Parts: sequence; structure tokens; C-alpha cells
Amino acid sequence: MAKNILVCDDAAFMRMMIKDILSKNGYNVVGEAENGAIAVEKFNELNPDLVLMDITMPEMDGLQALKKIRETDTDAAVIMCSAMGQQAMVIEAIQSGAKDFIVKPFQADRVLESIKKVIG
Repeated sequence: MAKNILVCDDAAFMRMMIKDILSKNGYNVVGEAENGAIAVEKFNELNPDLVLMDITMPEMDGLQALKKIRETDTDAAVIMCSAMGQQAMVIEAIQSGAKDFIVKPFQADRVLESIKKVIG
């Protein structure tokens, strides 16, 4: 059975790139969000197996969204992505419950390796 993934990034081209990588590798993209607030709504509505979430987004950033998602589902599998490989953000994301962290620009195999590690 294909794993259901929610893709959250404010850049449409990034969502498209990630969707392409995922669908070519047997994953099912069940939804997209362009900011953290929509990501939280879609998470509650779609109950995906995994969320791929950008950190820097308008309205509500990825870290705030991660915390909100984890309030409703402590087992939520969230992988954070960000162009900013800032140590503090990576640490905060992991402490807030992110299962992994991918730095942009990413390679397809790094994304897939991270997903396999987190949800099999």
C-alpha cells in the first residue's frame, strides 16, 4: 500500500519537484499546503502517514505548524526541509518532534532515504 504524504512549501515549484520525486517512487501525495496554517488544517483533514514541511513559510512557519500538528497527534511523522541549514533551526525542529531534517537544495535520493527511515 502506498504511503500518503502531505507536502508543505510556500514555493509551488518546490511542491511540484517533491511531488514528482514521490509519485515516481510509489508514494501518494494526498495534499499540498503553501503555509503552516493550511498544513495544520490539511493534516487534521487528511491524516497523512508523513508530512514534508518547509520551515520558512508565510502566515505560520514550519516550526509553529510542526508544534500544532504534534499537539493533535504526538506520533505524527514530520520531516522538515529548509534552505537554511542553520544549526539552531535544525535543533529546534528535532526537539519539537521532527523525525528528520533535509537541507535544500536536496537530492531525490536524500529525500527518499529520509522517508524510508521515518515511515519505511
